[in-house]
Amino acid sequence: MNAFAFDLAGARLSALPSGALFWAGESCLVVSDLHLGRSARFARRAGALLPPYEVEATLERLDADIAACAPRTVICLGDSFDDPGAADLDERAALWLARLMAGRRWVWIAGNHDPAPLALAGEHRAELALGPLTFRHEARADARGEVSGHYHPKVRLAGRAIACFLVDKARVILPAYGTYTGGLSAGNRALDDLMGEAALAILTGRAARPMPMPRRRNG
Repeated sequence: MNAFAFDLAGARLSALPSGALFWAGESCLVVSDLHLGRSARFARRAGALLPPYEVEATLERLDADIAACAPRTVICLGDSFDDPGAADLDERAALWLARLMAGRRWVWIAGNHDPAPLALAGEHRAELALGPLTFRHEARADARGEVSGHYHPKVRLAGRAIACFLVDKARVILPAYGTYTGGLSAGNRALDDLMGEAALAILTGRAARPMPMPRRRNG
């Protein structure tokens, strides 16, 4: 799968090229910030500015990762839907999601965009502790063994903004998994302050590729 493996709090994790995280020891697949329904929200508020295929594109990617990893547990780290109206999926998308959820534990972590409560099956949590790791939507400065999302980190290379994981000894911050999501520069002060000196940025794409995390002092 061209993944990049690393250790966090004693757990061996793999950053997948898609932007998902796989914890083989717990058969657990983690995704963040799907923002399903983003194009529909834009259409409701400002007209059809984006092609209306982002739900299908995101579910296709998730379907492929689930097929490849066969996880017993899937954790969605919040902002799974772009706003309360987006949770009302059309019949095809609702059936597709139900098929992906069938036969496995599915945990919805609350995010700042998510409707409350989600009218979907699965567990609904503010955060989840599993073994040495804690899963939540937004990172906390004093946390250890933390897996979060929220910031949509990206690195700019050769004029392109590439979604990335950020990893240090205390935490991993996942990229946005959804299609048409924006992002925050990995060198932004909010992320620079959270991440340790030796932090890595793991780029998504055809393969998960590590590089030193860009810092403010480096531009």
